[in-house]
Amino acid sequence: MTVVVNRLTKTFKSTRALNCLTFSLREGEIFGFVGSNGAGKTTTMRIILGVLAPDSGTVTWNGKFIGIQERRKIGYMPEERGLYPRMKVGEQLIYLARLHTFSTKEAKHTVNKWLDRLGLTPRTNDELQALSLGNQQRVQLAAALIHQPALLILDEPFSGLDPIAVDAMVEVLREYTDTGHSVMFSSHQLELVERVSDSVGILSQGTLVAAGAINELRSSAKSRYAITADPGVISKADQWVSQLQGTSLIYRDNTQAVIEFSKANFDEQDLLHTALRTGPVREFRPVIPSLADIYREHVSSDLDNENRRAREEP
Repeated sequence: MTVVVNRLTKTFKSTRALNCLTFSLREGEIFGFVGSNGAGKTTTMRIILGVLAPDSGTVTWNGKFIGIQERRKIGYMPEERGLYPRMKVGEQLIYLARLHTFSTKEAKHTVNKWLDRLGLTPRTNDELQALSLGNQQRVQLAAALIHQPALLILDEPFSGLDPIAVDAMVEVLREYTDTGHSVMFSSHQLELVERVSDSVGILSQGTLVAAGAINELRSSAKSRYAITADPGVISKADQWVSQLQGTSLIYRDNTQAVIEFSKANFDEQDLLHTALRTGPVREFRPVIPSLADIYREHVSSDLDNENRRAREEP
């Protein structure tokens, strides 16, 4: 199963929510979707689901436009949770399974399976509103999984959860993709997205500014090196860094400096030798960028370009 989003554009009045958005979601993959509030994450999900229509662009599933039959194979967990607070957990999930054309026997069997897997069996006869936030989230996940969808779309599924609840949900999602199903989710928790996702898409003002596996995004990020040395060496870092073209000092404390290379073909040994001329160096190592670092680099660059275009407009 491959879902391809191709050049999606969507405008609400004078606001461009999506701008030629293109990415793909492969079978058995967890795809993390990140961006600030209003970046276009939920709009994209709603277009894939068919809740919204794009102004232009397409969404295809295995080369075909997504129709009613394909949408029946999608499970969705919205950011604004929509289950019935005064209805018992088990009854509610059976009701939802019946809406997916399960027989009563099939519905009960499937519901019991997911309640057991998500640790909710003791809460089967409790009203949803009596559950903790973490358990309510698990019920929401069960509702999205109840019909064994090929594609699971989750909008901020980890919001408000404690680390134990997050780990439990992540384990279920990983098991699900291990069976060939696909998951797309949005989150503001970049460390969690980095840990969970096979690939990531970064949205900024409706534009996809970066996409790919985490290691691919790291390899395309600007190179950074950390130097640990005596305070006398580090205090002069701005001087010896300025001797080298294509470098900038981005962080410094008493004993460490972090230098960024703006040129892809820069020889890091030149930097080390320059530092050594000032004094002894105790450690010299590459800095592996986190998803948060990659996010800041791409989003700030996109905002800079947007501001530059705005200034150039008559």
